[in-house]
Order: sequence, then structure tokens, then C-alpha cells
Amino acid sequence: MKKILLIILAISSHPFSYATLWQVGATRTYTKPSLVSNLVQNGDTVEIDAGVYALDVARWSANNLLLKGVNGMAKLPSGGTTYGGKAIWVIAGDNTTVENIEFSEAACVDFNGAGIRQEGKNLTVRNCYFHHNEDGILAGTVNPSKILIEYSEFGYNGYGDGYSHNLYINHVDTLIFQYNYTHHCKVGHEIKSRANVNFILYNRISDEDTATASRSIDLPNGGPAYIIGNVIEQGAFSQNSNIIGYGMEGLSNPSPQEIFAINNTIVNNKSNGSFFQFGSGTSLFKAYNNIIAGPGNFVSGNYPTTTDTMSNLISTNISSFNFVNVSILDCHLLNNTTLANNAGTNPGTGNGTNLNPVMEYQHPDSAVARCVSGLLDIGAYEFCTPVTSISSTTLLKPKSEIYPNPAKDWIQVNLPENEIISLEIYSLEGIKLQRCDNNSLVDISQLPAGIYYLRINVKTKSVTKIFVKQD
Repeated sequence: MKKILLIILAISSHPFSYATLWQVGATRTYTKPSLVSNLVQNGDTVEIDAGVYALDVARWSANNLLLKGVNGMAKLPSGGTTYGGKAIWVIAGDNTTVENIEFSEAACVDFNGAGIRQEGKNLTVRNCYFHHNEDGILAGTVNPSKILIEYSEFGYNGYGDGYSHNLYINHVDTLIFQYNYTHHCKVGHEIKSRANVNFILYNRISDEDTATASRSIDLPNGGPAYIIGNVIEQGAFSQNSNIIGYGMEGLSNPSPQEIFAINNTIVNNKSNGSFFQFGSGTSLFKAYNNIIAGPGNFVSGNYPTTTDTMSNLISTNISSFNFVNVSILDCHLLNNTTLANNAGTNPGTGNGTNLNPVMEYQHPDSAVARCVSGLLDIGAYEFCTPVTSISSTTLLKPKSEIYPNPAKDWIQVNLPENEIISLEIYSLEGIKLQRCDNNSLVDISQLPAGIYYLRINVKTKSVTKIFVKQD
């Protein structure tokens, strides 16, 4: 009897344990997401047909869920309704992935109604749209927890009181915010994050013509911050005079208190202000290869203990940079005669992380590989034609999904093994750590906790995705 029980336990703990696929839509048994939110179990997938699900709000408490719109976006205009006075979706379970969902119109009595209120550990958001909510995503203080947001758009969120934002992440371990478009926040910040470690990579962060946003990026409690390859623009009606704030509410996050700003293009359309402002006690500000265009001081307030700046192009005359069309924030270089061409400096590493730009933001909410053409150019774009495109559409096809993410002991690619040539795992520094041939399942149990790249090599192409390894 003991042997039988051991066999049953072994089967139930195997990564291929059966999970349920729930289908939601106007022609389905379940016509709106809330009808399955209390039925799903750990590891289930919910597919929501493209369409409008007005006034439908829900709480998701199971773990390892995949919640995705199919054949287009599933739209959730809440009309001011929220679950529990919090959000359109309150996510209480751990390791949730949300794809292809549009969240709008969340409001509540506390003026912080969110598209998503994250209460569980670890969240991945991909190819979603958050607009006209009081907060786009509001994540609570949960540890250990890592949040990955990519290929998504945030616009017109904020109650207007300065305490609600396009994106508001409280104290979690790590935020990775990449290939996104965040814009037109109402009085609040385009991005506000109290995460211990922040990776803000290859995004467009812009106020544009009418936004009254405050800071473009606000990291009020410090910690290691990597701001690489972004197009950042402060609009004329911004409520705050500085564009990027670091440690302005006290450097309470774990050390080191270091910020790395590498190969960004930052445009100030306000008549005054500053590009960076630091709280007292910042230990290092490393800024290489940034284009700083428009009025204002490069740094205001407290200077960090160490300032390491190289190859930054700074001018109050925005037109001098010869952008393709700065009026629509197309900040590609118009030709190779600009002072930015081949004028960059290798930024090296920061805390063991490779700081060299490897991607470029592609509007809207996508990315391409940064091409190689001579020496490194200054700014978010290299003057040459990118050679590899990685779009949200490509990465959202079922054939390129990986599961689970975050992961602990194993990670699986949703592809038949006979289509896979190899799976390769790289560190953020680009060091190859593992290779697995002709297999869809990779044992990662020996990897330390952290953030890694998984390169999926199939017969016709390769796709690289980020995953998080947990303890």
C-alpha cells in the first residue's frame, strides 16, 4: 500500500501533471472570465475569446495560471467597477501569466482602482493594454516576488492626485520592464517602482503633447537600477521638473545604491527642469552614451558619491541631434554624419550585469535587435538597419511559450521535441551556462536564483526569452 501511495505522489508531482483548459467567450459555456475565476485550479489555462466583457471583474487565487486572450484582445472595460474595491483583476495566486488582455476604466473609493492588483508572488504580463484606470498595474509589497512586464502599453491612467500612476510597483524583489510603451499619465508617474532591483530596458516612456505626468521614471527607494536603451520624453505640461528621480523618498532598498543609465535618448520639451535627480546617499551614477536633448540641468540636487559619465551628448537645441522626426518621437538618427555616430564608449558591466545595449525599442511596444555597424553609437538607436525583429506577435504564438515562468526546477518549451534543435541558457552577461539538444524540457535545478535568457533554436529561426529562476 505504501508503494502505491509513493507512485501516486510521484505522478502528481511530475511537471506533466494534467491541467484544465478553460474556454471563455460569448459562444462558450462560460461567457465571461469571472465565471471560471473560482473554478480554476493550480496550473490551469484560461483562454478568453477576443471580445468585450463589460463590467466583469474577478479575483484569481490559484497558482501557476495562464490567463490569455485568443484571436485578438479580450477587452475588460469595467465602467468604474472593481473587485473588492481594488481592481478589475485581483491576482492573489503565485506565478501568474497574463497575455493579450485590455484593462480599462477601473475606479474605486480610494482613487487607486487598477487594471491588475497584484497580491501574489511573481507576475508576467505580456502584450496587454492598460488605459483610463486610476492605476494601470498596482503591485503590493510581496517577497520574494519578481515581476516581468513586456510588449505592453500603458496610457491615460491616474486619478489626478499624484498618488496613482501608469505603473506602480511596491516592494518586490525585481521589476523587469521591457519593450513597453507608457505615456500620457494623468499627474502621476509614467513608471513608479519601489522594487529592490529595477531593469527598465528598451521602452518608450513619453508624456507627449497633452500629458500632465510627473516624473517619467520614479525609483523612490533606490537599489540597483538599470535604465538602458529607452526613448524618454518629458512633455511641456509635466507636473514635475525632473525626468528621472532616484532615491527621492529615502534609499531604503538593499544596497548597492547604484543607477546605470546607458544609451538612452532623453528629450525635454519642458522649458526647464533636470534630467536626473538623486536622493542623498546615492553611491554611484554611471551614465554612458546618452543623448540629452532640451533645456534643463543634466543632474540636480544631491550628487552621488561617485559619478562616472562618458560619451553623453548634451544640448539644449533638440533639432541639433538630427533625429528622423522628433515631433512624433522617432529618434532614430537621420544619417551617419551626426556626432552620435561611432562615438560611444563600451559601458562594461554593473554588478556583473552586461550594460551594452543589445536591443532597440520599436514603436509601438515591440523591439528589434540592435544592429552592429562600426563602433557603438550614442543614444537608443544605432544608425543602420536592424537585422533581427522580435515582436510581441511572434513571442505570443503558442509555439514559443515557455512554462513555468518564474521556474524552480525545470522549464519547458511548448514545442514538439522533434522541432527543437537546442535550448540554450545564458546569464544576463551573455555567458552560455547550459545547452540541451532535441528536448523540450530543461533541468534548471542547479542554477542559482536569478534572471536568465533562454534561447530556443528550431529549424527555421531562434527566439530568445527571459525567465526567472526561483530558490
